[in-house]
Amino acid sequence: MVWILTNGRVIDPASGRDEIADVWIDGGVVSEIGSREVPRDIPRIDCSGHIVAPGFIDLHVHLREPGREDEETIESGTRAAVRGGFTAVACMPNTDPAIDGEAEVQYVLERAKAEGLCRVLPVAAITRGREGQALCDLGGLVDAGAVAFSDDGCSLENADLMRRALEYSRMLGVPLAVHCEDARLAGGGVMNEGTVSALLGLKGCPAEAEITRVSREILLAELTRARLHIQHVSTARAMALIVEAKQRGLGVTAEVTPHHLVLTERDVGDFDTRMKVNPPLRTEMDRDPLREGLASGAIDAVATDHAPHAHEEKEVEFDEAAFGMVGLETAVGLVLTELVHPGILDLADAVHRFTLGPARAFGLELGRLEPGGPADITVVDLDRIWTVDPGDFESRSKNTPFAGRVLRGRAVGTVVNGHVAMWNGEVGRIGEEVRCLPSGNAC
Repeated sequence: MVWILTNGRVIDPASGRDEIADVWIDGGVVSEIGSREVPRDIPRIDCSGHIVAPGFIDLHVHLREPGREDEETIESGTRAAVRGGFTAVACMPNTDPAIDGEAEVQYVLERAKAEGLCRVLPVAAITRGREGQALCDLGGLVDAGAVAFSDDGCSLENADLMRRALEYSRMLGVPLAVHCEDARLAGGGVMNEGTVSALLGLKGCPAEAEITRVSREILLAELTRARLHIQHVSTARAMALIVEAKQRGLGVTAEVTPHHLVLTERDVGDFDTRMKVNPPLRTEMDRDPLREGLASGAIDAVATDHAPHAHEEKEVEFDEAAFGMVGLETAVGLVLTELVHPGILDLADAVHRFTLGPARAFGLELGRLEPGGPADITVVDLDRIWTVDPGDFESRSKNTPFAGRVLRGRAVGTVVNGHVAMWNGEVGRIGEEVRCLPSGNAC
């Protein structure tokens, strides 16, 4: 079936396109981009005043299935993803059991095919059980469908094991996505180590726990000539190491979360457990260089580290609370409100960090909007004013620190493989037919 997104401002960083145009979709493929007379009998959605971009990609999402379906499932997580404007999510392996074998990868893919509303890209564990002792069958995991490896939530303490993992990943042609934290230096800290932690009487995690491990992993990536992806960068000095690695031509990429771009350690305030994340919120002197790195391209992607938790895991004392916050449904709005509208980040660069940047980091055939390519598309209203309401989330978990925050800018349409998965907040499997939408867009 042929249908069209008409009159939108098409921004595609891969081609440099930025123009008012129609996007023609035939099945799951973009068949044409341009402006010409449209026959009256072809279904269409009017995107006047909106941005039409390649489908947004999130490289760091916790879908919790299998094992913690009370917190999130592949169905609920992908509903949250398309509600937030994402057409593809890379799911982390810290499930129960861990995604460390071919059967687990296949399980995720089968569940995604049956229940998912967007593309689900499994990231498999580096070590069995994510215990840091023995490598998984990395080749078998790739054959099963894994797009990357990570022991996310844990950093490999054994440098030789990390070296061997990088060597195998290079041969297999997939990246290692690493959580950079020296556990001994972190010492069980629950927030950033500094003046604020001292005032609150909370155990701090020093920035050096991240910095030293980023340094080691970059050196090992240079030794092995492997592709290394640094997850959720949170410190200025780690950012500087990544810039230097890129200048030396190493295969190093990096991501940053919206919360590390927006919040600081001061937001922990009165022991607000919604602000408890790992790595912790840092200082303004860390946050601002991260913003600069995102604008310059030194950081390749915005990734949410969407970490759903049950209510009772956050409604405890700060020391005992789980690390993490949900992010799929607020990421786009936060980046537009806090970075794009104030002029810190150019709009085209923001689109790049949600599309082509993450696609290149993981070697995905996504992140472009071009004839013959996948019809994965995100439609954004730059000026949509809305208030974050966790009660309205598609995610099963509501642990966001942004409740009540007024944002300017939101994804209003998500097209996955040629199917409308979300429009104006309404989420669901639309199927093959483009239906008339309550917003008044013509079909």
